[in-house]
Amino acid sequence: MKKTFLALLALSIAGISCKKSDATTPEEAPKYMDLTAGTASKYQLTNNLTASVTINTVTSTNRDSTIGSKVYHVFTNSNGTPNEYYNITGNDYYTFRSLGAALGNLTVESIYLKDNAAVGASWSLPVNVPVPGLGTVPVTLTNTITEKGVSRTVNAVAYTGVIHITTTIAVTGLPPGSVTSDIQSYYAPKAGLIESKYKVSVPLLTVNVDQNTILIQ
Repeated sequence: MKKTFLALLALSIAGISCKKSDATTPEEAPKYMDLTAGTASKYQLTNNLTASVTINTVTSTNRDSTIGSKVYHVFTNSNGTPNEYYNITGNDYYTFRSLGAALGNLTVESIYLKDNAAVGASWSLPVNVPVPGLGTVPVTLTNTITEKGVSRTVNAVAYTGVIHITTTIAVTGLPPGSVTSDIQSYYAPKAGLIESKYKVSVPLLTVNVDQNTILIQ
């Protein structure tokens, strides 16, 4: 259980946004998410530790769900996980998900993208995570705009206007240097997430994750 909680938490703020347009007028449609019902994005996930490859399809439904004060659009994932929820409020892109029974059914609402933020801007998500055998562990994930308006080619497709986000993890109570991470996410207009790299090592918690994700269709 210990080796999964950081992975689940960090992935909860790395939104895999599908191709669907918001239920607003075309002039108001968000640039970095397409919410049109029935459209789907296919992702290839590569586990660099085991060399295993998995293909997941994230599909936009025709349903919305009100959570707190926000209306979230509902997506399904072919990997069998519960529904995924996305909301766009102004220039902020939210995701809401449960981390499952293994983590006390902890639910996390987070901003994974700010499409109007300048390079260098950052925002953080503090979460108290229940970890079996350790009690409650305070974790802070920070997103920083690393690049903006850049070009990036993924799976032989050239994307422009890409926003590159770097995510860092801080775990309270662990010695300095106990957590090493390399978490990078790339978002393109309309396509949403086109590529991500997730590498985290926490030897004290037996955490070792190294995964790449690319949009292939």
